[in-house]
Amino acid sequence: MFSSVTSGAVNGIASYLMQVEVDVSDGLPSFNMVGFMSGEVREAGERVKVALRNAGNSIPPSKITVNLSPVDIRKAGVVIDLPVAVGVMASIGALDARSLEETVVLGELGLDGEVKPVKGTLPIVTRAKECGYKRVILPRGNAREGAVVGDIKVIGIDSLQEAVCYLNAPDEEKDSLIAPAYVDVDKLFEEAEYLDETLDFADINGQAGVKRAAEIAAAGFHHIMLIGPPGAGKSMVAKRIPTILPPLSLDESLEVSTIYSVAGLLGEDEALVTKRPFVSTHHLVTETALVGGGMVPRPGLISLAHRGVLFLDEMPEFSRAKLDMLRQPLEDRVVHIVRNRGTYTYPADFQLVGALNPCPCGYYPDRNICRCSESDIRKYLGRISGPILDRVDICVEAPRVDIADLAVRNKSVNESSKVIRERVLKARKIQEERFKGTNIKFNSEMTPKDIEKFCILGPKEQSYLENAFCTMELSARAYHKILRVARTIADIDGSEKIRQIHLMEAVAYRITDGKYWNLGANGN
Repeated sequence: MFSSVTSGAVNGIASYLMQVEVDVSDGLPSFNMVGFMSGEVREAGERVKVALRNAGNSIPPSKITVNLSPVDIRKAGVVIDLPVAVGVMASIGALDARSLEETVVLGELGLDGEVKPVKGTLPIVTRAKECGYKRVILPRGNAREGAVVGDIKVIGIDSLQEAVCYLNAPDEEKDSLIAPAYVDVDKLFEEAEYLDETLDFADINGQAGVKRAAEIAAAGFHHIMLIGPPGAGKSMVAKRIPTILPPLSLDESLEVSTIYSVAGLLGEDEALVTKRPFVSTHHLVTETALVGGGMVPRPGLISLAHRGVLFLDEMPEFSRAKLDMLRQPLEDRVVHIVRNRGTYTYPADFQLVGALNPCPCGYYPDRNICRCSESDIRKYLGRISGPILDRVDICVEAPRVDIADLAVRNKSVNESSKVIRERVLKARKIQEERFKGTNIKFNSEMTPKDIEKFCILGPKEQSYLENAFCTMELSARAYHKILRVARTIADIDGSEKIRQIHLMEAVAYRITDGKYWNLGANGN
């Protein structure tokens, strides 16, 4: 007897629905699976046979054939245990095959029949809804994650027997047997707003210039690099940048949550990612872990930082090859992974925050302490190439903190993250109005054509910028970066026009990198 069960899988970050076709017929007892699948997917056959037996389901000796369609997509890293088991039960008449209509089934099986959570639930449920399905049966551990989609019944189960009982129940009794999962999305965002912040800019004494640069970076979603000696507070500032970023919108939250769902990083009680990600990585991270890919392609750290912050501490300790792999994502805001079986695209619209010492010992240019040779400094800073520097909008120096700034009495006058965030939100509101009707969200996303439209300069401002361009020997990309940053500074000041003072501050953030990389470490 033949049956068909609809399931789902993820290919890269895109989801698709899959037909699990099961045929049980007379013949030499066997369990065969076909449909362009990897070895780990074939293992599902053994798990299903044992799980069915241990769950108390008797299967007569038969020839069982399972086909996974479409056959042109290789099934790697796909979990189809539960739909195969349900298909077998339908084929032998243990459940009504009509109950599988307009239903998608997901889940991994334990040998005792327990249904275990799977990755990629959120995009699969979203795809099922788009295709007109009315119900998704999945592990209870994934129920809240799937329920955020809305307008589709999400049924969380704990065991194979529970799935069979639910499918065999009359339609009018199904909801009373297992109530569909429900998540109040608005309440999730409200709770996220009132979470206690353990990090606050008020904790940082001194470093007014660095905090100002961080505010500008947050307001325009600009990439920023902090350079200074050890203990200057670079990491403290970087870790607090998410506290002044605007909250995630629902669409952004769904984008980020989809990535985390595919990566298997959404917890059982976490239905959505409601706060902007902050991803900090060590310099020994592999290139695959950083950018994404692998035998079964998965999103990397830069995609996990989508719509949030990617923090690279001690940037020169990263190999030049790893840093240069960021060039294309920084420019295009996506990652393309090419394999012989296809091309995978992952979103990577992140804010890069880098922190570094100016030399191996960390104290250049203070020659009273620093004993590094110019050759050592060039080699150290040269790991950050010119093209990467050109993609960083703001480079700011974090000087050694004065003892007077460390006094406890000064903490009462430090601006809190809440106060800074209000200014950031006002600047973001101006950008929202400016770019209404376009695909642009932030000043940092403006193309050269957009800059011509939104960054019009007066004669005095134009003359100043032309002089700075020639004097500093800037690249065309750096020229546009200055205008983007100046536009953000003007927005923070509430100025419709970019004034010379805004340009001067924006240019100052290009002077800092020249101070250190003019030693010859540009490395184009």
